[in-house]
Amino acid sequence: MLRTVLRRRKRSLGEQDVTVADRPQVRRAVTAAALGNTMEWFDFGVYAYLAGTMGKVFFPSSSPGAQVVSAFATFAAAFLVRPLGGLVFGPLGDRIGRQKVLAATMIMMALSTFAVGFLPTYAAVGFVAPLLLLVCRLVQGFSTGGEYAGATTYIAEYAPDRRRGFLGSWLDFGTFVGYSLGSGLVTVLTLALGTDGLESWGWRIPFFVAGPLGLIGLYMRLKLEETPAFQQEVAQSRAHADRSEDAVEAARQSGKGRLREIFTRHWHAVLICMGLVLLYNVTNYMVTSYLPTYMTATLHQDETTAQLLVLGTMLLVVLCITAVGHSSDRWGRRPVFMAGSIALVALAYPAFLLIRQGGILLPALGCVILGLLLVSFAGTAAATLPALFPTRMRYGALSIAYNVSVSLFGGTTPLFASALVEQTGNNMVPAYYLMVAGAVGLLSTFFLHETAGRPLRGSGPMVETAEDARTLVARSRTSAGRHARDAWIRLRHPGARHKPPGDGAS
Repeated sequence: MLRTVLRRRKRSLGEQDVTVADRPQVRRAVTAAALGNTMEWFDFGVYAYLAGTMGKVFFPSSSPGAQVVSAFATFAAAFLVRPLGGLVFGPLGDRIGRQKVLAATMIMMALSTFAVGFLPTYAAVGFVAPLLLLVCRLVQGFSTGGEYAGATTYIAEYAPDRRRGFLGSWLDFGTFVGYSLGSGLVTVLTLALGTDGLESWGWRIPFFVAGPLGLIGLYMRLKLEETPAFQQEVAQSRAHADRSEDAVEAARQSGKGRLREIFTRHWHAVLICMGLVLLYNVTNYMVTSYLPTYMTATLHQDETTAQLLVLGTMLLVVLCITAVGHSSDRWGRRPVFMAGSIALVALAYPAFLLIRQGGILLPALGCVILGLLLVSFAGTAAATLPALFPTRMRYGALSIAYNVSVSLFGGTTPLFASALVEQTGNNMVPAYYLMVAGAVGLLSTFFLHETAGRPLRGSGPMVETAEDARTLVARSRTSAGRHARDAWIRLRHPGARHKPPGDGAS
């Protein structure tokens, strides 16, 4: 009986249970993962700032309002296939490895974005032009289905437990750098070429830039090694493998079984993930993809001024994001998400009231508010989401939950917001949209377990130095000894809890 009780207590760690991070490899992993996100969001920034121009080039027969809606509908179409991409790439990443899948998604993303620059216009080939644009966007969406979840998983599995928030925030740092580069390039082209030059041929230039970016990202990802957590999982699976026919059949069915397990045993984590992703991505796409068009097409503000204000907002996010990630390591993920959710509900309406005002100062203040709300989610998400799921199904579960939520609520935000404004004539609809997202995020955060400073589920501790590993092992042995002592006392001396023999226990 005593042995049974002791076995249930916390087992002490051995040196073989603790992984010491390889600092150069961690830097390469973070850089390569972030660069992929940079390229993905370079495309988003370009498309958001060119939405009006793309509408005129590919949908010239529509009214100005319908052109914007059509352009954002094509933008949103890519998100409809993201769950399919996540369903394919996620489980594949859990089987063959994160690095291989991330290299494949980079190739597809770069080629499809680069191809947009070569598309014929509606004036040249008619209805075929928007169809070709749609095909490119669908390929982009399919590849992106495995991109963000894979990149967050990769960084999280390489990062030391106490720095996962800070290192994970560099992934979304790449996101907003990419968006800033894309939107900044469009702004420069608008100033240099004018509206006519941009509509004639200048819109192709940003998409051509995606080709070299993709080659650089692919080269870096091919140089990466597999994550320590995945290598440990593979080693454990091989150690327990049974070569019998039943085991072979079980292995063949493992994909379906794992998918079923995600929605039966981990459904609560899936729902929390979807709620947090909704919160982050509705805010993200509202600011990055819809706000430039909202300020010009809906509020009829100066196009260059609107572009510069949103670009400045993105630069603010870039400057603050790693500080927010570091803060989540110190204070926890839940407090940051909860504070941001409450602030979004309270400040979304005032922010859009300021944006509606004339001039530059008040709209700039409204954009700053939205930027600070956005960075509270962006700096925390990459460390929070992968920690919801165990190693053996982390990539797949996160890919599915993340992409379903993004497809339903995130990528459709510009489309729904523009359509609702068009139908209702109420310019404050985007604020209401954000307030609902804040309420959903607050509810999800309420059920979120704190993971800051703790090992990922299914993985052992990850530390920065060998000295940290020795300290952790020593503390673990002390703690395990204390648990064993308390178990002995509870078994032998039920009336003397937590009192060692000799201190009054009888």
